[in-house]
Amino acid sequence: MSKHAVVVIDLQNEYLPTGKLPLTGIETAVANAARIIAHARDQGVPVIHVQHQSLSAEAPIFVPGSDGIEIQATVVPQAGEPVVVKHYPNAFRETNLKQLLDQRGIESLVVVGAMSHMCIDAGVRAAADMGYAVTVIHDACATLDLEFGGVRVPAAQVHAALMAALAFAYATLEATDAYLAD
Repeated sequence: MSKHAVVVIDLQNEYLPTGKLPLTGIETAVANAARIIAHARDQGVPVIHVQHQSLSAEAPIFVPGSDGIEIQATVVPQAGEPVVVKHYPNAFRETNLKQLLDQRGIESLVVVGAMSHMCIDAGVRAAADMGYAVTVIHDACATLDLEFGGVRVPAAQVHAALMAALAFAYATLEATDAYLAD
């Protein structure tokens, strides 16, 4: 069996209803992510947290030093769990994430977090392109409504479209209960 890790992407206060960029279904996604993280910890599986921070204090969201960048209390890292700070949607871009994974001999990833259509998408595709086997826990991820060309796309449809695309060629998709039952 390959060595694996849980990668928790951007479950930060900014995405809560009290944050500047609230996501649809974030509370459920975080609760499911907490279950995945607890299971990993019980099994001795490494948990690596990714935290988005804007490069500028003038940014509208994820401002360095703000409450919005803090990892949500429900999934806060424990002592010894690395936190990778990123400035771009792709968690591997200009970070030490790949180095942390390679140092631990990690071959497969279980990914949870936010936003489905942005940082989950970018990170999962990058991980797969680098040769990692990736499982996305789809109900431990969240997103928001989007708009394009005057058409509003509800968050549930955004999420479903992204999960379908990832499942097509980049990752295995599982629900929390199914994953924990394995």
